[in-house]
Amino acid sequence: PNDTLLKSKKKIISVCAVRTGAGKSPISRKISSILKSKGIRFVLVRHPMPYGDLRKQEVQRYANLEDLDKNKCTIEEREDYEPHIKNGVIVYAGVDYEKILHQAEKEADVIIWDGGNNDLPFFRPDLHIVIADALRPNHELMYHPGEANFRMADVIIINKVQAAKKGAKVVLANAKRLNPRAKIIETKMRLTEETRTKLQNKKVLIVEDGPTVTHGGMHYGAGYKYAVEKEAIIMDPKPFAVGSIKEAFKKYEHLKEVLPAIGYFPAQLADLQKTINSSNADYVVSGTPTDISRVLSVKIPLLHVKYDVEGTDIDTLVAGFLKSHGLK
Repeated sequence: PNDTLLKSKKKIISVCAVRTGAGKSPISRKISSILKSKGIRFVLVRHPMPYGDLRKQEVQRYANLEDLDKNKCTIEEREDYEPHIKNGVIVYAGVDYEKILHQAEKEADVIIWDGGNNDLPFFRPDLHIVIADALRPNHELMYHPGEANFRMADVIIINKVQAAKKGAKVVLANAKRLNPRAKIIETKMRLTEETRTKLQNKKVLIVEDGPTVTHGGMHYGAGYKYAVEKEAIIMDPKPFAVGSIKEAFKKYEHLKEVLPAIGYFPAQLADLQKTINSSNADYVVSGTPTDISRVLSVKIPLLHVKYDVEGTDIDTLVAGFLKSHGLK
């Protein structure tokens, strides 16, 4: 990628991954919180998701939730932008990343590159952080461009170690073999909910982050994990699936007990809404980072849960980076 990386006047922290759903978003949020607590001028630039009129999407700046509606964002875009906006972080995205970079540089001393689809960063990073998934060991060797990220990383974060200790050891061995110069950090994930609700013996429909459980290949996400911990009765969503959602279950045969939040176009949103409301569940447990009630009319009580990253190693990493570049 050396021939394609754009060079910035400001400092770039890139957060990428070896697979979709490795836990990149919680770590991006963690880094944002650290920079915010230290009073650093920063913005976040997100990997492109150009689904609309590209001529109108050259440079997009998101400062509030209304900007999501104004730009007619898909559910996938909302999943990646909304949590940062709620945390008071300016998010840039679009199509022309040279123009985006020049505009972002005007209001930031540090730019976080928030990578998507386990892609390579578009900006030349001063600190390249790559997340590997302990639940999917050896995937860092099997997928492009995730493997390239793994090899070029300054820091490899092995995530979800509490859920897969054996897998974490495999990833660690691969890191030492393929990228011995990289610093290794192991992180755990903590489930948090917006509201505490008793789910024991309640029928729940699980809605998960679309990319994580579709082309990311995961069987479940935060919503399923939370429902299991709360001893809920997890419903099979397939009998209620209609249209494009029904087709998604045929395409992604590994999905058994979770409903992917697919909504790139109005017809898909309508199918997703009908699938959810037809289930007659007691609760919908949503593990997607976006508030689906902003784009869907959900008639069933909705509980939103998410993963946050645990540990102080990332704090130490970011503090060291800022100090080495004279940023305070």
